[in-house]
Amino acid sequence: MNEKPKTFWQKSWPTPPWFRIWAILLALALVVMTYLIASRSFGLPDWPTVIILTVFSMIAATLLLVFWFFVRWFCWFCWHHWRRALFLLACLVTVIALFYAEEDWRGWHAWDQYRRAGEARGEHFDLASLVPPPVPDDQNFALSPIIYSIYGSYFDPSSHEIRQYTTNVVKRLNLDSWWAHYDATNLTGDWTRSVPTDFHGMQQFYRNLAAKTNLFPVPAIPQSPAADVLLALNQFNPVIEELRQASQLPESRFPLGYDQDEILLPHLGALKETALFLRIRAIAELQTGQVSQALTDVALMERLVDSVRTEPILISHLVRLSMVKIMLQPVWEGLADHQWSEAQLVELGAGLAKFDFAADYKLGVHGERALLIQEIRYLRDHPKQHPDGIPLGVNSEYIQSLSFQWLILSQFHLVPAGWYYQNQLHCARLMDQYLAAASQATHAFSPGLAAQAKAILQNERRHVSAYNTLECFLLSIMEQFSGPDGMVFSFAQGQSSVDLARVAIALERYRLAHGQYPESLAMLDPQYLNPVPNDVIGGQPLHYRLAPDGQFVLYSIGWNQQDDGGVVVSTKGSDPRSEEPGSVHSQGDWVWRYPAK
Repeated sequence: MNEKPKTFWQKSWPTPPWFRIWAILLALALVVMTYLIASRSFGLPDWPTVIILTVFSMIAATLLLVFWFFVRWFCWFCWHHWRRALFLLACLVTVIALFYAEEDWRGWHAWDQYRRAGEARGEHFDLASLVPPPVPDDQNFALSPIIYSIYGSYFDPSSHEIRQYTTNVVKRLNLDSWWAHYDATNLTGDWTRSVPTDFHGMQQFYRNLAAKTNLFPVPAIPQSPAADVLLALNQFNPVIEELRQASQLPESRFPLGYDQDEILLPHLGALKETALFLRIRAIAELQTGQVSQALTDVALMERLVDSVRTEPILISHLVRLSMVKIMLQPVWEGLADHQWSEAQLVELGAGLAKFDFAADYKLGVHGERALLIQEIRYLRDHPKQHPDGIPLGVNSEYIQSLSFQWLILSQFHLVPAGWYYQNQLHCARLMDQYLAAASQATHAFSPGLAAQAKAILQNERRHVSAYNTLECFLLSIMEQFSGPDGMVFSFAQGQSSVDLARVAIALERYRLAHGQYPESLAMLDPQYLNPVPNDVIGGQPLHYRLAPDGQFVLYSIGWNQQDDGGVVVSTKGSDPRSEEPGSVHSQGDWVWRYPAK
């Protein structure tokens, strides 16, 4: 019986066993070698990365085999074979196209539904809607010559970045030479731990320095430590006076490049450095009896804090929070020594009443959400752009892992546009969880809701997928700059600090009028403080009691939501020269009290 000739697909081609073994070993070698190389370079022993590298290694091995079979095909070429191959290729392309179309539509549709629902509630998801409006140049504190000098080497008044950093702009608000003493002494005043400032170390530093250089003047015969410090700092008086004159301008808007891929913020460090200088000078003025001058310096610090209030950038407000804690040190020391007069206390209280960190928190988080969406949109429009803008100091292997995973996908153009939309959606929803942790109406913050938001982020990290890789990457970087207890903690502690200071000022006004502190905070309302602020944690009245030595203890229950009786728990191992100063952890209470007399 004649056997029908076999077609190409029916023929049994002799494939040597060694070739099959070679193909299997090649695939395994590609997997192992690629993973080991990536692990050495990026430190990535996580399963998502293993899966991605395995898939790509399998694809590479498969392509080699396909190429080998193609060569065999070519040797036995006929149109019948090519037609079937083209049909299979068309089917494959169709399936891939349908996959991308479905993923693109699903991602866009999910994001569009979320965006429409948010806009119906009056929310905005673009940064342009949050950017502060322009102000007249002649009324803009941020454009005054002395302030412009701190950022003029980076961008001009029209927000154009200066690529060549060799400009003629000289930083006039330059206090770096004063900063040297901060690293040379154990100067540490910390109102959060009831520690007043001691200038003996700084005085000795300046006197020792005078034996080597004439950088700072010192008297031939030592005066009081505070007086010697003031004398040494007198060389900065013209700069501070020019700054004070500029602070009289009614508006402040820094010309940041909100439409740029990267927003430069060089002004924040200079403003904070100036606040640190003013804190030292104000305390030295208090210790030498120059109370009015100290009040003027405190008012100038308030203006510096307020100068960046309208910036919809989270880091700007975190710096403001730090500056407020710096500013409260001289306020606390003047209250502890009963140096402020009634009129000065009224002025101090009115200045502190302007701070609303619940509203600032909303602005900062909305801005951060818009920035995250803008960043993901940029990566979607530039698929080859790798999100490698990892700031210095962020060394998390987890962040590097996420970055590397997205690099693999994006460089091969394998990311559907819908995946970017899904990442936008995940980012926005998580930021909504953080937004819920603060109430602008009640000025209260919820540690419980903040913990829920943090738990959601941690869950996202445990289940990394194409829908949330960029979300985890970007939010992990943001979290590292918000402190171990998150950004909600920072804002809650900042608002609590301001509220405690306002109540302490009202208590001092009561003492001046009646010769002693009141039995309860209710006695302050309405003459001295209307209304008396409640605890930002829990919304209950602040805790207050009189001490046996005639002082008082005033406190919030703090982040742990427990009444610890006014006990302060400081971060172990923290630098005594801490910028805040004296970082307080999430345990214990947030306390305002004075040293025992």
